[in-house]
Amino acid sequence: MNTRLSRALQALAAIAAMALPLPFAYAAGTASRAGAATPLDLQAYGGDSGAITILHGGAASDPYFTLQALLLAHDNGLDIQGPAVRFADWLVPQQKPDGTFDRFCRDDGGGWKACKTADADDSLLAMWLRLLQAMPAHVKASPALRKSQATSRAALAHLYQPSRGIYMVSPVYLHGLFMDNLEVWSLRVREPLSAPGAEPSERLAQAIHDTFWDPVNRRFLVSTQMEQRAQPAAFYPDHVAQLFPLMVGFPLLPDSADTHYRDWMRRHRSEWLAQGQTDYPWGIIAVLALRRNDPDTARCWVRHSAPLRHSARWAVTDEVSFQILASKGVGAAPPAAACR
Repeated sequence: MNTRLSRALQALAAIAAMALPLPFAYAAGTASRAGAATPLDLQAYGGDSGAITILHGGAASDPYFTLQALLLAHDNGLDIQGPAVRFADWLVPQQKPDGTFDRFCRDDGGGWKACKTADADDSLLAMWLRLLQAMPAHVKASPALRKSQATSRAALAHLYQPSRGIYMVSPVYLHGLFMDNLEVWSLRVREPLSAPGAEPSERLAQAIHDTFWDPVNRRFLVSTQMEQRAQPAAFYPDHVAQLFPLMVGFPLLPDSADTHYRDWMRRHRSEWLAQGQTDYPWGIIAVLALRRNDPDTARCWVRHSAPLRHSARWAVTDEVSFQILASKGVGAAPPAAACR
């Protein structure tokens, strides 16, 4: 998988349920009303080893994609206990001494071997720490996970750039990315200040805004790299980046959250719904649509994208998005619906 697609899938970060209220009937979810959360089923994305693949029955496992999928499911009411515990127990022995993680390929014997370095350390570490937050009892019972938690906090703190007040991609790539820093903020907003390496989320939020907001063009920049500012805007990363603050509940928007969402949909809804024709269908945006009290748009996504399910253009996060919508009773829009 090339770097562009890898970074594109990284944009599918966890929606911060604690920071973004659910003001409509779907919030409770069908399973919640029945008294039990719907279990997340990722058996076809890795089997019993604990590794979870990017694609259905695939041969590549990127911990970041798995973390996106698990946290997205957790934040939207699915029961992730089974796959999350197996994944954490599989991944923790693979963590390198400096706290970073690799990407993995299936070997000839059906096992897994490290085959690439991570695409971005800052966001991956933040997501890993968020998953450990979501399973406190398991972490408490596992010395290996407790050690990993401390190691990961130290590794993430090492990526902090005091001059800007944001986080760098890695010790090798010394630039900051807007969406990666929002993922770190999503961790910080959940942490007690007493946690090792924690900092006030308000301070990080202000630094993110000051670094990436472009007041002239009224848009968020995707990177601190100057050369990216001259590149033509593309659906990913540019357009997705404008919507990403809503996905994590980031408070420093140029308009109200409702206005920001409506403006984005007015400009990019058709382009997004057509993404599955050439790329991944970006199911996380459909989950956001449901959270923004726009179930018709979520239904349109199901109508457009469900035929891709389990194909080479259906990532594990799309599968989780589909299961979230299904658990809340959201099916495909009828043929007469205006899905443009």
